Amino acid sequence: MRIISGNYKGKKLFTPKDKLTRPLKDAVKESIFNILEHSNKFKIRVKNSKILDLFSGTGSFGIECLSRDAAFVTFVERYSNIINILKKNIDKCEVENVSEIIQKKIDNEFDFTTLKEYEIIFFDPPYKDENIHLILEELIQSNILKKNGLLIMHRHKKSKDLIPHQLKILEDKSYGIAKILFMSLR
Repeated sequence: MRIISGNYKGKKLFTPKDKLTRPLKDAVKESIFNILEHSNKFKIRVKNSKILDLFSGTGSFGIECLSRDAAFVTFVERYSNIINILKKNIDKCEVENVSEIIQKKIDNEFDFTTLKEYEIIFFDPPYKDENIHLILEELIQSNILKKNGLLIMHRHKKSKDLIPHQLKILEDKSYGIAKILFMSLR
């Protein structure tokens, strides 16, 4: 796993040795950023944006954003073993001053109102989580996604997730077993 572009291009990130975390594959990450940079379906860009990286794992998405001049990234992750790897990756790229880590379980009882407002939210729950619509409902109710913001969701391509009616799918792409949904508020 590496940083694809920007200030930290080519830096290799630490990865977990266990199978509890499903790191975002470089090819999928590269496709996400190509769409972010070149799509006419939305106006939001990474540069100068505040990013929320939910289920952040090793932090590869958020650190990639910082490499591309995002203003700030909030990483939210639950598992302490992965938090240690996330901290090592943040230290390696020297982005402590433009990021924060929140160690909490993300579920429908997570208090999103304690967070900032974000232009981009990356939502990458475990593939086996089936009730993510409850988390998405709480996230929407909290008003932390800016009006013209973008919610990017990484799921298994066969998942049949309920998408709350307040979200509009702008782009839906599949890569191997993964699918990426780009959504905005209606």
